[in-house]
Amino acid sequence: MKALLLERPAPATEHPLVRRDLADPMPGAGELLLRVVACGVCRTDLQIAEGDLAARRLPIVLGHQVVGVIEALGSGVADRSVGERAGVTWLAGACGTCRACASGLENLCHDARFTGWDRDGGFAERMTVRADFALRLPESLGDIDAAPLLCGGVVGYRALRIAGIDPDSGGRRLGLYGFGSSAVLCLQVAVAWGVDVHVATRSGRERERALELGASSVGGYDDVPPQPLDAAISFAPVGQVAVAALRAVDRGAPVVINAIHLDGIPAFSYELLWWERSLRSVANVTRRDATEFMDVAAAIGIRAQAQDFGLDDANEALEGLARGALAATAVLRP
Repeated sequence: MKALLLERPAPATEHPLVRRDLADPMPGAGELLLRVVACGVCRTDLQIAEGDLAARRLPIVLGHQVVGVIEALGSGVADRSVGERAGVTWLAGACGTCRACASGLENLCHDARFTGWDRDGGFAERMTVRADFALRLPESLGDIDAAPLLCGGVVGYRALRIAGIDPDSGGRRLGLYGFGSSAVLCLQVAVAWGVDVHVATRSGRERERALELGASSVGGYDDVPPQPLDAAISFAPVGQVAVAALRAVDRGAPVVINAIHLDGIPAFSYELLWWERSLRSVANVTRRDATEFMDVAAAIGIRAQAQDFGLDDANEALEGLARGALAATAVLRP
């Protein structure tokens, strides 16, 4: 099979992924073999490729927003069938027995494994996945529609829930700081739930898009929203943005940081955290998050804009993401 391997991290402009012809993987016990149909390109892929997020294994096949078709079943798999679609997310496995797993927080498991970081992902024609971590996809979501939802959408959904936003949150005021693909999907869910959303971003074009998607107000990072916010989510990998969000939230409100890599939190006055404001992080996702979000996406008609790339063009997709030159989420189509 054809695969794009990361053998040595390097800037995206140096095209760090190398094409290799590899033997088709074989599914082990409890695993599925998937033929990759679509794989979204995520900023986490870029961070691993460039070395901002240290690789756990090299060489590695990146890609953790995968829609595939089951081609073979490993031993012990009885509830899946060849020919079915399956989705793959960032969370590739967990121990299932520790305190975190037992309480439904498998995303916090110390033995958790991640797609495209610990085990090969979807920048290839085929891949294997643990059957119990392979997502069943709603039939109404096409392959190209589903792939970009499997990371940014799912983790954005978890961030909403950690921020206290749910289907009963109509009328609450939420701030989204940064407006990349995850925030775009998060906004659509929040608007469908009747939430009053303020979007903060440097880009005038992104502000216009936010208003088109239903945001109530927009501004820059340091602009004061029309009213104090009941919660905020920061999507930027920049600590200063999280501090800006703290300035905008009301007493008792959380600021949730939705980033796997952050440049650091600068010093700030305790007055910003006083009155029981809080800073929370989002770490990975659970299978429950993924199942719930994909059902929500299908029910309310969430769609991510996608920009098609061939598998051989994965380096170009990463470079476009690094330069901010993509018009939509890059999706590789082997």
